[in-house]
Amino acid sequence: MAISRTGCEGCNDITCTSTKEVLSQDSAKNVITAYDRVKSRGMSACLFGSSGTCCRNCNMGPCQIIDGVDEMIGICGATADTVAARNYARTIAAGSAAHTDHAREMVKGFIATAKGETPHEIKDVDKLMELAEVFEVDTKGKDKNEIALEVGELALADFGKQDDKPVTMLKRAPKKRQELWERLGVEPRGIDREVVEVLHRTHMGVDQEYKNIMLQGSRCAIGDGWGSSMLSTELTDIMFGTPVPIRAIVDLGVLRTDQVNVTVHGHEPLLAESLCLAAQDEEILALAKKAGATGINLAGVCCTGNEILMRRGIPVAAGFIQQEMALATGAIEAMVVDVQCIMQSVAEVAKSFHTDIITTNYRAKMTGAVHIQFEEEDALGSAKEILKKAISNYKKRGDFYIPQESKSDVVVGFSHETINYMLGGRFRGSYRPLNDNIINGRIRGVAAIVGCDNFKMSDNHHEIVARELIKNDILVLATGCAATALGRVGLLRPEAAKEAGPGLAEVCETVGMPPVLHCGSCVDNSRLLIAATAMVKEGGLGDDISDLPLAGTATSWMSEKAVAIGQYFVSSGVFVIFQNLPVTGAKKFNKFMTEGMEEIYGGVWAIEEDPLKLAQKMIAHIDKKRAALGIDKKRERVLFDMAMRRDLGGGGLQDVGCTGPVK
Repeated sequence: MAISRTGCEGCNDITCTSTKEVLSQDSAKNVITAYDRVKSRGMSACLFGSSGTCCRNCNMGPCQIIDGVDEMIGICGATADTVAARNYARTIAAGSAAHTDHAREMVKGFIATAKGETPHEIKDVDKLMELAEVFEVDTKGKDKNEIALEVGELALADFGKQDDKPVTMLKRAPKKRQELWERLGVEPRGIDREVVEVLHRTHMGVDQEYKNIMLQGSRCAIGDGWGSSMLSTELTDIMFGTPVPIRAIVDLGVLRTDQVNVTVHGHEPLLAESLCLAAQDEEILALAKKAGATGINLAGVCCTGNEILMRRGIPVAAGFIQQEMALATGAIEAMVVDVQCIMQSVAEVAKSFHTDIITTNYRAKMTGAVHIQFEEEDALGSAKEILKKAISNYKKRGDFYIPQESKSDVVVGFSHETINYMLGGRFRGSYRPLNDNIINGRIRGVAAIVGCDNFKMSDNHHEIVARELIKNDILVLATGCAATALGRVGLLRPEAAKEAGPGLAEVCETVGMPPVLHCGSCVDNSRLLIAATAMVKEGGLGDDISDLPLAGTATSWMSEKAVAIGQYFVSSGVFVIFQNLPVTGAKKFNKFMTEGMEEIYGGVWAIEEDPLKLAQKMIAHIDKKRAALGIDKKRERVLFDMAMRRDLGGGGLQDVGCTGPVK
């Protein structure tokens, strides 16, 4: 069915230039996208589902609950608060399970690499030694692979632990936060165990008290953030290299007219890294040239794209809401997918072109796709087979359109270690300069913009929030598709500092960094937990994460993973604000989430639909924390002489430090 899009009619909510360009082309006239489906639905979202009060956890319903109406409770007597809490906890469990299954595969790949069974290697030995200390591994007289094997096996054991001791990585949290979790009984034990317990406790007739349900919801989320996600990020860094600042490009214009375009979509870096190696193989390059191409052009989509972007500078073609648009260019020979956030519609869109959708994971198959199982024990062989399939499609390419002007320069790769080094320098790396610039008011606070993008919302919400924050001297840390979106509008470049407030701009220009720092994929939100902990340990901003002038948001959340992420930040003491949450249909539960949690964790949820007001609420929270710390008054600038600098000890410079070279 042809879609009429003269002048891109029906694209009024789309601000992305490249998306509008592609959809207005004749080559896309038969492509039905999520934008079209949203427009043609003719109905709003289910009020019971969106407010959290639809229960289908047994076969007596489904029951639609109306809070305060006696006749509209569940058949079993479940109230709106119980139902909403159960649904919410199950959302956390599903999101945590997605991160956990991803992390388990990374740990297994790490172990295989330590055994010499993959084409990869242990690259970051310093970080390996740090993790060995966390797991209490004796490193004396052992080579890096022996140490990595022991660390990997201990990490894998944390997933299935059956005793009641907390998971190992929890000891990285601030001491006061660990004590709070122990007191509340929310320390995660085995990572998998907490997901199972959520599902058991939310089964019909088990846990029926919303506050108690959410204690387990928090324990499950903490097991994700401080357990599986943190393990995945740290082991991925050790194996593939900890990111450092690197220049790259994003948006649909990264596709090449003269090369075999292969997009890598999903979340697991093992596949993407293997494809990067295979794309440089002489046999593969010879096949591409024989087909008439000058080479292989790998481009990322979604979080796999962010992984290879920040480690290798491989360009990112699209975020979540652009995945159909990437195919609609007609220029992609194969979209290679693994797990999470792959829309089933991509197989239908691909039918209009020469493109193959290639699934690679037994967990995630799709009607209309080609399946080539990625075998970790023969990673390079699997990657070559995938690329050979893509090369065979190159000569079949018909009409296509690549928006050539739609490319944005970005600087990415801001890990915890990079921030530490950039601010304090090679020899005196420290969070002292960041803390001092927060204390003296040049930097008002720190905000995280993380997670997905969503067709229900205008695609510029991330931009609206980020611009308001940096204008008010708030340093922004971004991950996932939010980071890609902010890259498309030019906020991941050092030049964007001119759009920041005067204090933040001064710091960014001195250090040579953007006001919005790309910190990785959605699983890499654990980097932000480590950074927050480092700020606490550095001193001067309180003794727990809940004391920091810090706020977080997933402005256009889509995935259950985003809710799990939000909950582990709230449970860690952070103010987290989303545009909507499925809790509003239950008055007591909603009040507990948006007020009561602060009394327990020092962190709390908030809801605000308007993106500008959302940003302003983040700023108000940061100001509240500054006032509580007594740093809300502007301080006189002090020029440090050498004697004063020596008194700092190992703390680095007072205001801003030096920066290393950008690749």
